[in-house]
Amino acid sequence: METIKKREPWKEKMTAPRYIIGIDLGTTNSAIGYVDLADTSPTTIEIKSFEIIQLIAEGLTGSRLILPSFLYLLDERERAQGLLALPWDKAPKGVCGEFARMRGLSAPGRLVSSAKSWLCHGGVERRAKILPWGVEAQDLEKVSPVEASSAYLYHMRMAWNTTMEAPMEEQEVILTVPASFDEVARELTLEAAKEAGLKRVTLLEEPLAAFYAWLSHHEGEMKDVLRDQDLILVCDVGGGTTDFTLIRCLGEGSDLRLERIAVGDHLLLGGDNIDLALTAKVEKMLGKELSTMEWHGLLNQIRNIKERLLADDGPSTETVRIAGRGRGLVAGTLTAELKRDELIDEILQGFFPVIDFSRPVEASEGSALREMGLPYEQDPAITRHLLRFIKVHGEGRLPNKILFNGGTLKPAPVRNRLLEVLSNWAGSQVTPLTSMSLDLAISHGAAYYGLTRHGLGLR
Repeated sequence: METIKKREPWKEKMTAPRYIIGIDLGTTNSAIGYVDLADTSPTTIEIKSFEIIQLIAEGLTGSRLILPSFLYLLDERERAQGLLALPWDKAPKGVCGEFARMRGLSAPGRLVSSAKSWLCHGGVERRAKILPWGVEAQDLEKVSPVEASSAYLYHMRMAWNTTMEAPMEEQEVILTVPASFDEVARELTLEAAKEAGLKRVTLLEEPLAAFYAWLSHHEGEMKDVLRDQDLILVCDVGGGTTDFTLIRCLGEGSDLRLERIAVGDHLLLGGDNIDLALTAKVEKMLGKELSTMEWHGLLNQIRNIKERLLADDGPSTETVRIAGRGRGLVAGTLTAELKRDELIDEILQGFFPVIDFSRPVEASEGSALREMGLPYEQDPAITRHLLRFIKVHGEGRLPNKILFNGGTLKPAPVRNRLLEVLSNWAGSQVTPLTSMSLDLAISHGAAYYGLTRHGLGLR
């Protein structure tokens, strides 16, 4: 029987919020956008990005627009040394962000990643301490998917409170989730937020947040861009999930209304799958079967190398190095070279293949990946999932506009491939709606949505 707690009205009293805060709790990266209500009017709306304090090296903190969604669990020696202290915690059990991601390269067995994917995995007890998955160590105190998610939110709350005068727990917080999250995953997300000390939390679906972000930057010219009966596809491919949403425009100009007509199925498919596929490929290139710990270390290394190679100013090649078990430092090191052009081709062919619209949409068998505990989609072809979604939900029409979102779609060749495929299906050129930032759009859109709840902006 649930315990009934005595009400304490003096603790329940909350001040009017000064800020509306949008939080993108991502599988790979998280971000914060916010609006200062004191400086906001119907004609003056400015959404800002919050720079998140985090460890970037031992004994060194820095502020970044992105908080990598990784949690590194310290060992006893690291806690005793005190080199990983945070402004709000001098002896943390775990640290989040940039340092956590990089430390995972040398200590993969203590790194928690993809907590958001685990949060929506109905095949495990999501409140159980199961992460890092598949790793056992005597001094390792594992965490649950809910606890890991709460750790990211707690870090963001404390980083905010260290910098801003108005505590985050007293502000209005809009927290985003994939559109395909079921009710259990949504409730667990709210539970994680509550554990992190957040009191005023509203959930918003990520594709809608992406569209609100677009609206916030195009209020003035929206009537010139959108037309009656336009069908907009919001294509959101993040680190862990793929979401498709269809939005229909009704009316024009000042009478324009937007109607969401379809949301796709839950697809546990995204950047993590690309990382796993590349890791399996590189393992073959190295010519040996890796141990579980070596494989996790390679996966973390591949994740970072992929991001560098796919950056607009990225290098043409990167070298993967895995320390072997031999006595000699050089003799025991295995290496493989990854080329940018080959990486892009691998992603396009494996995850965004060109598919004829008239073909049946049966799923392919996909590629074999080492078991990671998560129920990933067997078919890795995102374009095939998209074709199935459009045939089921498009009401006989093809979208004529597309809004991209998610870090997996940052490389121009990937976006161009999706435009090519959609335009071929439609028989005419599909128009892309320009996103303000694939990294920050969700958090900005969440903040803008919060404004609409105050009668500001466009609903």
